[in-house]
Amino acid sequence: MKDLSNYRKSYEKSELKEGSLPEDPITLFRDWFTEAEAFDSTAEVNAMTIATIGQDGYPKARTVLLKQFTYEGFIFYTNYESEKGKAIAANPNVCLTFFWHELERQVIIKGKAEKIAPNLSDGYFESRPIGSRLGAVVSPQSQVIPSRDYLDEKLRLLEKEYESKELTRPAYWGGYIVKPIAVEFWQGRANRLHDRMRYALQEDYNWKLERLAP
Repeated sequence: MKDLSNYRKSYEKSELKEGSLPEDPITLFRDWFTEAEAFDSTAEVNAMTIATIGQDGYPKARTVLLKQFTYEGFIFYTNYESEKGKAIAANPNVCLTFFWHELERQVIIKGKAEKIAPNLSDGYFESRPIGSRLGAVVSPQSQVIPSRDYLDEKLRLLEKEYESKELTRPAYWGGYIVKPIAVEFWQGRANRLHDRMRYALQEDYNWKLERLAP
């Protein structure tokens, strides 16, 4: 057993004030993302946790990579037949979380996931390195497999098959866009009195900004 009760950190790098915040959450997310990139250009600042409700009724969170964000939403790619893909098909309500610990910041995005247009998935798939494209075809994501050798052999055979022909995107692999209905920005502050500002989407599609107690 390890006692972690003595772990302590004081958060004092920044603050969130209502009067200085933009009217929409995507603008603030863009600004925070840019600052995270500038702080450490070698870090995967686009790594985000996505939580879904599984078919067994349990929530499950895992890390994926954000590949694009617009005023409409946040885009990532995966296997549609994976555990997360099946969960989204049954219940599209998801939650995304970014944590940039160097900046003492967290962003929590609540929204609905839906597949993007096939041509957009085609374009991104074709932009990937050949190894990543082969991997997407080789892996029956989330399924039980007999061994690592099973994957390696499938990859070897596929590499040979596509030595002289183009590999196109399989129908079971593609992108999702998460369209937000609420975005919460958390900024660490001293004495655990952190700043929490939440943008909530209204019926008229404007955003309502609210401060939450830490």
